Amino acid sequence: MKAQSFLLLFIGLSLICGAQNTIDKQGRKQGHWIKTDKQGHKIFEGNFKDGHETGVFEYFYADGTVRLRNTFVGNDGKRCKHEAYDEKGRLVARGEYCLKNRDGKWEYYAEDGKLIKSAEYKMGVKQGKHIIFTHSGDTAEVLTWKDNKKEGRWWKRTGTKAYLTANYKDGALDGRLVEYNENGQLSHECTYSHGSKDGHSIYYENGLKSIDESWQKGIFIDRTVLILEGKKAHYLSIYKIAYLVPVGQNQNKLIVYLTDGTKFTATEDPELVRNRMGDELFSVVNKKNRIVASTSCIKGLKKDPEGRDILDLDPVPTFVIFPDEDCIKLVQAMTNEKNGVVPGE
Repeated sequence: MKAQSFLLLFIGLSLICGAQNTIDKQGRKQGHWIKTDKQGHKIFEGNFKDGHETGVFEYFYADGTVRLRNTFVGNDGKRCKHEAYDEKGRLVARGEYCLKNRDGKWEYYAEDGKLIKSAEYKMGVKQGKHIIFTHSGDTAEVLTWKDNKKEGRWWKRTGTKAYLTANYKDGALDGRLVEYNENGQLSHECTYSHGSKDGHSIYYENGLKSIDESWQKGIFIDRTVLILEGKKAHYLSIYKIAYLVPVGQNQNKLIVYLTDGTKFTATEDPELVRNRMGDELFSVVNKKNRIVASTSCIKGLKKDPEGRDILDLDPVPTFVIFPDEDCIKLVQAMTNEKNGVVPGE
C-alpha cells in the first residue's frame, strides 16, 4: 500500500514537472516556466504561449521578494503593464512597455509611496510632459520633451513660492528666462539664443536692478553693478573698479577706488558689494582687513622704506597694501605667467 502511494506521488510530481519549462517542436516556450539561479533562488516565473510571455510575469530578488511584475495584454508579448518594486516590496515605478520600449505615461514613487515624477514616452523616446513633484505633493518642475529633446516651456520651483520659467527649442534654452523670488518679485531675467546667453542678464534686489551683465553668444562682455552711496546709486562696470577697502569700527562701510583715480564711500555691506562684482577680475589681497583689488591693477611686489613687502599698484592709491601670504603667492604666479615661467622647471 505504501509502495502504491509512493508510486502515485512520483507520477504526480513527474506530470507537474513535465508541464513546466516546456519547449515545443518549433523551439518555442510553452506553458508555465520557472527559472532559478545556481543557488536555487527563483529568477522569474510566468507563462508563455508560442514563445511569447503572457499573463502575469514576475521577476524576484534573491529572498523571493517581487522585483518586477509585467502583466501582458494579449498573447503576442508586445505590450505589458509594468511595475517595479524595491527590496522591501515598495512600488517604485509603473508604466507600460511596448516591444520592450517605455510607451505612454510612467510614474515614479518615493519610499513612502508618494508620487515624485510622471513622464511620457513614445516607443522609448521622451515625448510629452515630464513633471517632478515635491514630497508634499506640490509641482517642483514641468518640462516638455519632443523626440528626446527638451522643447517648449520649462517651469521650475526654486523655493516655497519662488520659481523660474523659460523656453527650450530643439533641446537648448532659447528666448527669455525669468525668475521670481518668494515675494513674487522679479529677481532675474536674461535671454538665451541656441543655449547660450545673448544680450543682458539682469538681477534685482528688492525691485532695484543690482547687476546687469552683457553677453554675446555665450561670451561674457561686462558686468555693471549697483553700489549705493547714501541715496545715490552708482552703476559701475567691474572694469572701472580698482580697489575695495572696508572701513569703520565694524568694517561696515566701504571705500570704492576707481581706475580713474577717484573714490567714494559706499554705505552698503562690503560683502554684498563684493558678491555683486564676482570673482573673475578681483582677488582678496589682505584677508584680515578684507581688502580687494582688481588683478589688472596689481603690477607686482615692492618694498616700503622699512623693507616690508607691499603691492605695486596702478593706479597708485592713497594707502599701502601689505599683502598676506596667499596674495604674495598669487602675485608670484602672475609674474611667472607673464614671464613665461613654468612652475617646477
